[in-house]
Amino acid sequence: MKIKAIVIDEEGLKRTIIRLAHEILERNKGSKNIILIGMRTRGEFLANRIHKKIEEIDNSKILLGVLDATLYRDDFRRRLKQPEVSVTNITFDINEKDVILIDDVLYTGRSVRAALDALMDLGRPNTIQLCVLVDRGHRELPIKADFVGKNIPTSINEEVKVQMKEIDEEDSVYLIETPDEFKTT
Repeated sequence: MKIKAIVIDEEGLKRTIIRLAHEILERNKGSKNIILIGMRTRGEFLANRIHKKIEEIDNSKILLGVLDATLYRDDFRRRLKQPEVSVTNITFDINEKDVILIDDVLYTGRSVRAALDALMDLGRPNTIQLCVLVDRGHRELPIKADFVGKNIPTSINEEVKVQMKEIDEEDSVYLIETPDEFKTT
């Protein structure tokens, strides 16, 4: 793994989370009807941080859930012999709520499409708004984030690696060069 650039450092991530929280509150005219749902794995930790910041800014309590959409993916059979399924933890009603779906990196759009399918199985929200830390482009599906921490144009032979203290012992976002054996032609 060859690091090409550090795109967001620890302080940059803190500032980005504050900005995303403010943008979510601004667009939704406060936190009255919103609920946050983080996508496993790093989206969950990002959602936790945004949740704390929104509650701090708006002096309110909002609901927070975690979604694992692995079994809803259209490509899980090709990618994984035995899918690694985690627990979805949404113990509240999402009907008529404004759901803020949070993930770390938006790439092809397939994870988000799977998450949308999973959410629709849980109820009928007013809106589903997508919040991502990084949008790296290369969409395969017509999906666009409503809130973006940072747009990072990448080549198909690059990766964006998000590190979060909760599981990686650091907060950062790296642009990684894909090894030659994994490059596409």
